[in-house]
Amino acid sequence: MNIPQLLEQSCQRNPNKTFLYFQEQEISFQTFRENVHRAANWLIKLGIKNRDRVCIYLPNCPEFLYIWLGLSHIGSVLVPINVNYKDKEANYILKHSECVAVVGNAKTLEVVKNAHPNLPWLKYIISVGEKVPDPNILEFSSFAYEEPKITTSLRVNEDDISSIMYTSGTTGPPKGVMVTHCAYVYGGQGYTHWADITDKDRLFTCLPLYHANAQYYSTMGSIAAGASLILVDHFSASRFWDQIRQYGATIFNFIGAMLVILMKQPESIQDCQHQVRVAYGTPALEKDLQDYIEKRFEITVLAGYALTECIFGTIQPLNGVRKPQSIGIPRYHPEFKNMIRIVDEQERELPPGEVGEIVIKNPTVTPGYFRDPEENKKLLRNGWLHTGDNAYRDEDGYFYFVDRKKDVIRRRGENMSSLEIEETLNAHPKVLESAVIGVPSGLSDEEIKAYIIPKSGEVIEAVEIFEWCEQRLARFKVPRFFEFRESLPKTPTHRVEKYKLRQEKKDLTEGCIDRENLDTSTLRETKNRK
Repeated sequence: MNIPQLLEQSCQRNPNKTFLYFQEQEISFQTFRENVHRAANWLIKLGIKNRDRVCIYLPNCPEFLYIWLGLSHIGSVLVPINVNYKDKEANYILKHSECVAVVGNAKTLEVVKNAHPNLPWLKYIISVGEKVPDPNILEFSSFAYEEPKITTSLRVNEDDISSIMYTSGTTGPPKGVMVTHCAYVYGGQGYTHWADITDKDRLFTCLPLYHANAQYYSTMGSIAAGASLILVDHFSASRFWDQIRQYGATIFNFIGAMLVILMKQPESIQDCQHQVRVAYGTPALEKDLQDYIEKRFEITVLAGYALTECIFGTIQPLNGVRKPQSIGIPRYHPEFKNMIRIVDEQERELPPGEVGEIVIKNPTVTPGYFRDPEENKKLLRNGWLHTGDNAYRDEDGYFYFVDRKKDVIRRRGENMSSLEIEETLNAHPKVLESAVIGVPSGLSDEEIKAYIIPKSGEVIEAVEIFEWCEQRLARFKVPRFFEFRESLPKTPTHRVEKYKLRQEKKDLTEGCIDRENLDTSTLRETKNRK
C-alpha cells in the first residue's frame, strides 16, 4: 500500500469525521482528502513531475499536510526544511536535494530568495499565508480553485521514495534519509497497534511536521486508525495541558526533555483533568521519574527507540511488562519480521548484558542517503542498518539504550554513558535540565563536563551538584567540570545539539567550575556523620 491508498481507505470509513484540528479549524476526512487532491492537481498544472523533489519550508499548518500528501499522490518527493535554519543550513538542503520547487512563508522565503541565483534546478518559489510582494513568487492559495479529485492517472509504487528527511548533521554535513511509501504506511499501521489507537482517539502533536516523529507516528497513525490529528504550532510547557484539554486529546508524543520540563511545572489540581491515555516517546525514563509522571498526570508512558533511518525500532509493550529504563522489545507488524541485534565491531552478535551497536533489518529501513554512496556503505552493511547507537539486551529480550557511539565518554579506562549522568543531574530538585560531554584530559582519555540549567528562581552551588552525584554515581562517573547557563542549543524537537557545545570554544574547560578546586569538606563531614 502507498500513502494515497492509506488515506483513501480511511476517508471511505468515516468521511464526515473530523480529521484535523488546527487553531479554530476543524477539517473532516472528506474535506481534507479533497484539499490534498486540489493541491496535487495544482502541483501537476504547475509542472511538478514524478520523482521531482519539492522542499517545504513551513511551520506547522494544514498547507504543509496538503502539499506533502499532494506530492505523494503524484509520485513526487517531499524534502522538509527546519524553519529555524538560516541561509547556510537551508541553502545546503536546497542545493543538495536539487529541488525544483520550494514552498515557504514570508519569513522563510527571504532565505530562499538570497539563494535562488545559485540553484539552477529551482523553477518555482511558492508562498503560503501572507502575500509576498514579488511577481516571481507564486501564491499557493489559488490551489483552492482546483478539482477535488485527482485529474491525472499516476502510478505510485509502495517502494517509491516519498520523502528525503535531512538529519541534523551532527558529524558532518546533513544527510538526506530516503523514506519509502511503504515505510510511512507500516509506521502508521504499527503505531495504532503499539498504542492501541482507534478511530475514537485524538492524537496531539506539538512536534514540527518537518521532523520524522510528527510525520511517522502522529500524522500517519491518525490516518491509519481513522483517528483525529490535533496540530499545534510548537511545544509550550505553560500551554501544553490547556491545549490537551481544549482539544480533548487522548494520545501525545514526546521527545527529549519534554516530559521532564512538564514535570517541573508547578503542580496543579488540573494535572489529571484531561483525557490522555498514553504518551509515547524517547528517551526511556528512570523508574522513580516515570512513576511520578504517570501518577501525577494519570497517563501511561511508553518509551521506544527508532530513527529517521528506520521507523520500526523497539517499544515498551502497552499491555505487557514495561521494565524500568528499557526501550522495550522489537516493534511488531503482522506482515514482516522486525530483526534487531546487538553486535560488536566485527559484527558478531553479542550475548545478553554486553553493550554493542544496534543493527536492524526490516522493510522500513531507508534505502540509503540521497547522493551519498560512501556514507551508505557505512550505514547499510550485509543487509543490516547500522545505527551508530549502543545498547544491550537482557535475557528476556528487552533492550536498554546506552548512548550514541560518539557520545560515549571514556575516562580512566572506563566507558560511560552521558545519558546516565544526565539523568542523575536532572533528578536534582533545583535542576531543570543538563547536558554532559567528554572534554580532552591532560592525562589520557577524557574528563566529564556537565552543562546545567537551574530551574527558574533557583540558585545552585557547584558543591551541591558534586555531592548529589557523589552519592548516586561511581566516582569515575562524577563530572569534573561544571558550567551553569540559561539555555542549551537544541533542535526543534528539543534534543540538545552536543556538537555545538563541543564547538563553542577551543578550551571547553575555560571559565568552568573545576571539581578539584571545590571545598568538599561539607561532603566529607556528611560522610563522616553517616
